[in-house]
Amino acid sequence: MASSSGTPAAPPSGSTTAEPGSVGTRAPAPSPDRMARMQSASRRAAIASAQLLLIVAAIVVIGYVLGKLWVVLLPVVLGLLFSTVLWPAVRFLRRHGWPPALAAAVVLLVFLGLIGGIIAIIAPQVVGQAEELATQFSGGLQEVQSWLSGPPFNLGEDQIGNAIDSLINRVQENATSIAGYAATTAATIGNVLINVVLALVLAFFYLKDGPRFTPWLAAQTGPRAAPHVAALAGKFWQTLSEFIRQQAFVGFIDAFFIGLGLLLLGVPLVLPLAVLTFFGAFVPIIGAVVAGAFAVLIALVTVGFTKAIIVLVIVLLVQQLEGNVLQPIIQGRGLNLHAAVVILAVTAGSSLAGIIGAFLSVPVAALIAVAYRYGRDQLDGLAPEVAADGTRHQLTGDATGSQLVKETVPEEERVDTPPDPPADPDEPVHPPAG
Repeated sequence: MASSSGTPAAPPSGSTTAEPGSVGTRAPAPSPDRMARMQSASRRAAIASAQLLLIVAAIVVIGYVLGKLWVVLLPVVLGLLFSTVLWPAVRFLRRHGWPPALAAAVVLLVFLGLIGGIIAIIAPQVVGQAEELATQFSGGLQEVQSWLSGPPFNLGEDQIGNAIDSLINRVQENATSIAGYAATTAATIGNVLINVVLALVLAFFYLKDGPRFTPWLAAQTGPRAAPHVAALAGKFWQTLSEFIRQQAFVGFIDAFFIGLGLLLLGVPLVLPLAVLTFFGAFVPIIGAVVAGAFAVLIALVTVGFTKAIIVLVIVLLVQQLEGNVLQPIIQGRGLNLHAAVVILAVTAGSSLAGIIGAFLSVPVAALIAVAYRYGRDQLDGLAPEVAADGTRHQLTGDATGSQLVKETVPEEERVDTPPDPPADPDEPVHPPAG
């Protein structure tokens, strides 16, 4: 503001003026603590990055070691899955006074006899109708050729013949590769059979000495970790049992509806195809495709092209029901996994380890989720090792041996662990009993 004499007024005492030509900015002036805070934030970011790198390195090393030990781990895991199926029968016999070894051996032999009986029932049907199927196969090919000759394809017989000749020549040219692939497949089948035999042997020992494994493992960890080892072992076992029951239910649904469709359409070998469909459900993706392809092929060569198309539609509908509805929902609710997690787990497992990886991906994901929830509840002070009846396992013993016993947790130490959130967000959460 100018003075009355026309000269500029002096700025107030203590104020500063901008130099002529300088440009102002709207950015706030830096705080004196900015550098110190930036150094502190950088230090925390560096520590977090180092921790993340160490965790990733540990996961990579563990994955590498598990990959090298996969030949040993696969029979162990398969033996555990067999044991979850057979344990209820073994437990029933043991409670009625049977010795553990005898109960395990009898149940395992009955299980093998049941599988052998199913094969004995199916094999005569397949052998008895093999000649008839071979006769009908040529008729089915002629029907397919006639269908290709008509609209909308309108392929001439010469074109079809040339296509067949081209296919034969291609097969002959790649005979060496096909032979190598067949040898590889035969070796793979041999490895699978060896793993199954080893799994059955391990299943016998699991069933005979199963109740001793948890106390033995708890004794290796010490009294402080024993309750957590026992609680986690029980949760893992329950999760694996739930997985087998769910797969069996899904397989039964597939076999029932596909078998019913084959029966109504008059397709032969209904029982063998239904059994194949049931067991195919235990091998995700590939099992369903192979079982469905067999059903369509048998329908094509026996009851004609039209009914084969109907069978194909039935198979596709049932597989869509299984893949998009039954497995995500049932496994999501039973194993407490979201449907997206189930789908991603199957995709990752099949990419890493093929069919076996796809089969084991869901139970492995469920076990990881169980361990994560247990650790989360432990960090929150919710005492997940305490059972619903207010007891927990504790390790006792002396130099002659140790055992797990149940102890009652005092009322003031009990903390109700909230139930895991349901897979369906619209499903209400029920509070824990008591």
